Amino acid sequence: MGRSASRRRRGRELINQQGDIHMTQKIGFIGIGMMGHGMAKNLLAKGFALTFKVNRNRDNLADLIAAGAQEAATNAACAQASDIVFICVTGSPQVEEIVYGKDGLLECGHKGLIVVDTSTAEPASSARIRNDLAAKGIKLVDAPLARTPKEAEEGRLNTMVGADPADFRLVEPVLKAFCENTFHVGPPGHGHVLKLVNNMMAMSFAASIAEAFAVAAKSGLDLNRLYDVISAGGVNCGIFQMMATKTLKEGDVTGFKFGIANAQKDLRYYTHLAEMLPVTSFMGEAAHQSLIQASNAGFGGKLIASLFEAQEKLNDVKIVPR
Repeated sequence: MGRSASRRRRGRELINQQGDIHMTQKIGFIGIGMMGHGMAKNLLAKGFALTFKVNRNRDNLADLIAAGAQEAATNAACAQASDIVFICVTGSPQVEEIVYGKDGLLECGHKGLIVVDTSTAEPASSARIRNDLAAKGIKLVDAPLARTPKEAEEGRLNTMVGADPADFRLVEPVLKAFCENTFHVGPPGHGHVLKLVNNMMAMSFAASIAEAFAVAAKSGLDLNRLYDVISAGGVNCGIFQMMATKTLKEGDVTGFKFGIANAQKDLRYYTHLAEMLPVTSFMGEAAHQSLIQASNAGFGGKLIASLFEAQEKLNDVKIVPR
């Protein structure tokens, strides 16, 4: 066994009783976007050696490089320099390209590597990737994220991890560098399933809020009184506040930092999962179609509160103060 392989093994073994991981553990990170930047920044701040590979966005790299991060030219180089590689990209097509594409992790990753997919991905795709990587002695852990880029920068994300218990013990101390809450939700694959179920509930509520405000506006109801009543009652929640507060008070539709196109993709994965199980999915399908409708109306590139703007366009009502 070479010196670098021996060092990687020792790094994985040096976990003390408090769950702290030895800082010789070397971390790779693929995808420095809205969420990935904050995650990478907090890994560096906690003392982890970090090698990153940009997926698309090169706008926010200067502080990472100044903090000691090394940029890899390829996904292969990122994997070969690392004990654990995080993937943080949009969805399954991007993850598959990183794994199966040129200089991909399947071809170039070393035995003993742990790949942690923090993307919101399709469970069937992840299962295929997991099996293919396992044949090369590489582990895949699914650890999709909750909360927003703001919490990523603050190191306060939530993650739901699907992994064998031994693998979870290895990755948990690293995840805690950028997560406030780290949930081990079951065996491999369960993290991605839970994330899709969570997002279905969130986006169903978001679509319902936008529709309800359109009906209220069309009827002539004072939307501020509607907001006050909901805020004081059992229907109130974080999603309602992120969607409605800045929209009604400031005419600002950026309060909910999640894109309509991403939400549409997540609901497509959810409805496909429900179909494959099979489970009937009236609510998931309705929410998915609401997002498709908003995208077709020209709002796919905007954030979730722009579902209000889609309702305005579709129903000739006024919701957002201008």
